[in-house]
Amino acid sequence: MNLEEFFKENSRVALGFSGGVDSSYLLYAALKYGANVHAYYIKTCFQPQFEYDDAMRMAKLLGANVTVLNLDALADENVVKNPKNRCYYCKISLFTALKKAALADGFTVLLDGTNASDDADDRPGMKALQELKVLSPLRECGLTKSKIRELSKAAGLFTWDKPAYACLATRIPTNTPLDAETLLKVERSEQALMDMGFSDFRVRVFNKAARIQLLPEQLINAAERATEIRHALEPYFDVILFDTMCR
Repeated sequence: MNLEEFFKENSRVALGFSGGVDSSYLLYAALKYGANVHAYYIKTCFQPQFEYDDAMRMAKLLGANVTVLNLDALADENVVKNPKNRCYYCKISLFTALKKAALADGFTVLLDGTNASDDADDRPGMKALQELKVLSPLRECGLTKSKIRELSKAAGLFTWDKPAYACLATRIPTNTPLDAETLLKVERSEQALMDMGFSDFRVRVFNKAARIQLLPEQLINAAERATEIRHALEPYFDVILFDTMCR
């Protein structure tokens, strides 16, 4: 099956839309193949402002209908406890709310942007989506992340080379309780680094310190600008550490 065939079979769909590479291309394809698609963006303390801005920009460029759902990701104590399978509880909570909103709008088929490169064995969130009967067309059609980037570039989507971005909760060590204040510190620290020109990195919390993980090719630049970086992150973290991030 390809996406054109998928959307012929599923011509009225709701899409869990993040504004990332995968869901942006899926939204584009749904519109291209004539589906009646409505995008739903879930806004929580786990998503930084730039992700929201990208999603709204993409929806506007594509002329897509989009609804923003403001939800409290920390309302579920299982999420707050931050266990290894936190993503399962989070997806269940957020996509249940999304599904309810979609049903109220008359949409019974719900999609997400999981692709064929995502490893189901290591993604508790995918288990939640399966339980909620959320369809993943990119995965079903065998589209890998690299192929989606290629197709997105050909389609002129600005997201084609957007770095992968996991939610802010992944910056906190497993079994360390989540709180809105720490998540906000991480978001503002990462935004400060982006404003300095860094990309494809993570600011992780390590014993209350900011552990900045960068690709090897960016470490030299970071070392040369260490004082500047420490000054930028000073309002949020007292201790700044540097580390290498694997691709």
